[in-house]
Order: sequence, then C-alpha cells, then structure tokens
Amino acid sequence: MNKKAVITIGVVAAFVLSLYSISIGTYNDLVRLDENVKNSWAQVENQLQRRFDLIPNLVNTVKGYAKHEKEVFVQVTEARSQIAKAGTVTQKIAANNALSSALSRLLVVVERYPELKANENFLRLQDELAGTENRLAVERKRYNDAVKIYNIKIRSFPTNIMARMFGFSKAAFFKPPKSAEAVPKVKF
Repeated sequence: MNKKAVITIGVVAAFVLSLYSISIGTYNDLVRLDENVKNSWAQVENQLQRRFDLIPNLVNTVKGYAKHEKEVFVQVTEARSQIAKAGTVTQKIAANNALSSALSRLLVVVERYPELKANENFLRLQDELAGTENRLAVERKRYNDAVKIYNIKIRSFPTNIMARMFGFSKAAFFKPPKSAEAVPKVKF
C-alpha cells in the first residue's frame, strides 16, 4: 500500500472513531439529564404526597368550626381526588395546581374563625402544611432547574439530532396556576 492510502484510511478511521465516541457521550449525557429530571420529579411527588396526606386532617379540623362552609370542603376534596386520578406529569401538575387553589380558599375561610386559629390541632396542622409548602417550593424549583437544563440540551445542535433519534422529548415545567397570581380576599 502506498503512503497516501494508509494516511487516508487512518484519517477516516479517526473520524469514524471520533464520531462514535461523540455519539456515545451525547447519548450518555441525555440519559443522565433525563434521569435527573425523573429524580427531581420524584422529590416533588414526595412533597405532594406529604401535602396530600395532611389535607384530610386539616379539612376535618376546620369542618368542626366552619360547618356551613361546605362548598370549600367539596372543592378541596374534589381537587384532592383529581390528584389520585392523574397519570402523566402534566396531569399531576394541573391537579396539584387546582388543589393549591382550593387550599388557598380554605385558608381564607379559616380567617373568619378566630377560635379556630387559636386551636392547637389546627396550629400544628397549619405549621405542617406551611413546612410542606416550603419544601414543595424548593423541590419544584429543583425540578424546573433540571427540566431547563435537559430541555436546553435536547434542543441544542447537534444534540437535538441525537435526541430525536433516540426518542428524547421535552419535559414539562411545573408552572403555578393562574389563580396564584391573584391575592386571596379575606372578608369579615
């Protein structure tokens, strides 16, 4: 073989090997980022489950004082049941946003009952719920940060080609409900 053929074969082999290792590295990055998004969502779900478990106790405590506020209790109960029915991440986000909205209405009702606000059980539950909401806010932020990094990666060239080839698709952000923009109104 002549020297030119050996060099050409060497260059082609180096190019193919480089392309192969870049592809492997890109695929592994996509897998790592995808798993990070899934792990972050699992942490959000842990906090959502904690809140889900606290709600019946909170509702029952408030019911004892505010027996005639049935509409709010129905809304909280219906929103909570929607969470159990949600299958996808997007459905779970929507169901939890509805629950957040119903809980804020429940807390507005609580403002009308000063004796309830002094009840030790209610205060404990309210503290637990506030702590859970804070943890949930932190986990939502971490989830959204992981989604942002992942979505940027799968939309960037040339990774977007690999992402499409291997079926990686955009992840959904956890967005607050539109009702969160409005300040709750307390009427006495």
